[in-house]
Amino acid sequence: MVPLAWALRSAGHEVQVASEPGFLDTITEAGLTAVPVGPQESLEQRIRSIRGGDDAPEQFEMAPPFSPDSLYELGHAHRDGLAWEGISWLLDNLVVPRTWIMNDELVEDLVTHCRSWQPDLVLCDVMTHAGAVAADAVGAAHGRLLFWLDVTLRLRRDFLRAQERQPPHERRDTLRAWYAEWAGKHGRDFTEELVTGQFAVNVLPERCRLEPHERTLSLRYVPYNERSVVRSWINEAPRAPRVLMTFGISARQWADLPGMSVKELQETLDSLADLDIELVLTVPGELRAQLHSVPENTRIVDFVPLDLILPTCTAVIHHGGAGSFNGAMMHGIPHLVIGYSADAPGKRVLLRQTGAGLSLGPDEVTGPRVREYLTRLLEDDAFRVAAERLQREALAHPAPSALVADLERLTAEHRSRRARGR
Repeated sequence: MVPLAWALRSAGHEVQVASEPGFLDTITEAGLTAVPVGPQESLEQRIRSIRGGDDAPEQFEMAPPFSPDSLYELGHAHRDGLAWEGISWLLDNLVVPRTWIMNDELVEDLVTHCRSWQPDLVLCDVMTHAGAVAADAVGAAHGRLLFWLDVTLRLRRDFLRAQERQPPHERRDTLRAWYAEWAGKHGRDFTEELVTGQFAVNVLPERCRLEPHERTLSLRYVPYNERSVVRSWINEAPRAPRVLMTFGISARQWADLPGMSVKELQETLDSLADLDIELVLTVPGELRAQLHSVPENTRIVDFVPLDLILPTCTAVIHHGGAGSFNGAMMHGIPHLVIGYSADAPGKRVLLRQTGAGLSLGPDEVTGPRVREYLTRLLEDDAFRVAAERLQREALAHPAPSALVADLERLTAEHRSRRARGR
């Protein structure tokens, strides 16, 4: 978001970034103008409160006969026959609860600010459904920013297709009900554009998109690493193939986020100890202190900017997060995804279908398995060839500065149309 925000600023536009209060310092450190919306209580605190203080992560059993992998299949050959029971269950039990948990506390503040400031365009993170409600309330154009697989749009279209096959009295739509209630409070009617956006901005190569919006602007992914310092060792030629192992910064912020345990991490390091590689592992200091030994081929750092180290790497092991995945994609690096992120199942399918890497589920992780998969990445050149093909496709997208004119055009079109209909 930061490079796109600065591209708009550099073109002379006013840009404000709305967020919960706990994120304001991150925004202002990027040199952008922050707008606090929502409660002082963080999202993590709200989720813990709803769970009744339970530290255990949410667990859901998938309603049969639904296969979760079918959500992430590239292409549309078999999507018309998906079972209503599974699709509606996912919407009712996963999408809608997360929608109101993450957005209910934001809507009123966001609408109030938009009515005061009168933006022409609202660009929304895909989880921030409140942005579409606020944009619609003031007649602004609005689009969705996509930095990962668009599961929400895929599920929504699967749902609508399945809904058409149901008797009229059984066509419940809890997501529509959420949007319709908020839109009605601000004098608007529900339209499907509230859910889908009037357009989308997507960084993934076209063949990697689950369910592309009819109006999609392709955007080159430009990493933003906050404050970055180039350490001398990064620029030194590695003595052996360099492998980065990182599981993102989310685990530091969310204490109950599933991740590799200390035991699993130590077993993995031990299993990789005799490989002729230079392993760079990013872990916080408190976790480093719990490891009983660190192999000679391993360098442990608290943090390293991905955009600085990835060009020196032969492979990367990561959790499937957007920054890690997109960063490796932009540098043509084969991936080994150890699936702890929310959309890691989709990354697994994407890697299988593009050939750009391998993946392990959380329940498959052992030191020997990580060694086996990493060795395959290092020895089979086909993974590098596939990763470099993805890189070329991603680099062909326009940079943020080149996207500004398209955003101006869509804003003029949708805002003027909305304004005439108000």
